[in-house]
Amino acid sequence: MIVISVDKGISELCPGITVAYAIAYNLGHVDEIKLSSLIESTIEEVRRRYTLESLRSDPIVRAYRDFYWRYLKIDPTKIRPAAEALIRRVLRGRPFPRINPIVDIGNIISIKTGVCIGLYDVDKLLTSRLVLRRARKGEVFYPIGGRPRELSENSIVLAEDSRIIHEFPHRDSIHTAVDESTKRVLLVTCGVPGIGKKYIIETLELLKRIMKLLMNAECTESFVR
Repeated sequence: MIVISVDKGISELCPGITVAYAIAYNLGHVDEIKLSSLIESTIEEVRRRYTLESLRSDPIVRAYRDFYWRYLKIDPTKIRPAAEALIRRVLRGRPFPRINPIVDIGNIISIKTGVCIGLYDVDKLLTSRLVLRRARKGEVFYPIGGRPRELSENSIVLAEDSRIIHEFPHRDSIHTAVDESTKRVLLVTCGVPGIGKKYIIETLELLKRIMKLLMNAECTESFVR
């Protein structure tokens, strides 16, 4: 079983950080008709709910933006929180990014809820114990779709002993990326101050339900830190 812990320094520095997680396994073939229908209906829902102007005032979006400014020292208008970036893409009329069924489901739940979601191939992990902590000086992150880069010590990461799998709450690592061969996936919902723990757990439960519905997945119970 995977165990995620939150470093004491992170908890003290930033009360309100939440990580909820579970594992989906025995993944079957996706029901493509249901997936396509869900994508279309969610895009319509998001476009009814927001405009590019109103999105910035949404309390979930606002919470992630405030977290970027205050704790990560990042301008969220230059490096967008993951969920906001997806929502803005949809609002601009750009195509929904189809990657693979697992990622597509994660992205749909992310734009529906505004919550940043991490997905990791369990069989690519080097250890069953992960920790959310500050990046250490000199640590290099290998993001999906980007070049390796040395992280600032302001960064918060989800890491194994010596390998970063996620830059919180923005981007996942190529090392544990899910693909068509993935059979077990670690599902993580990431919360920050201003977003209630209950909402983060509800988002994870929704993600689990959709994984079951569309891929006939079995899921473990949910854990929250």
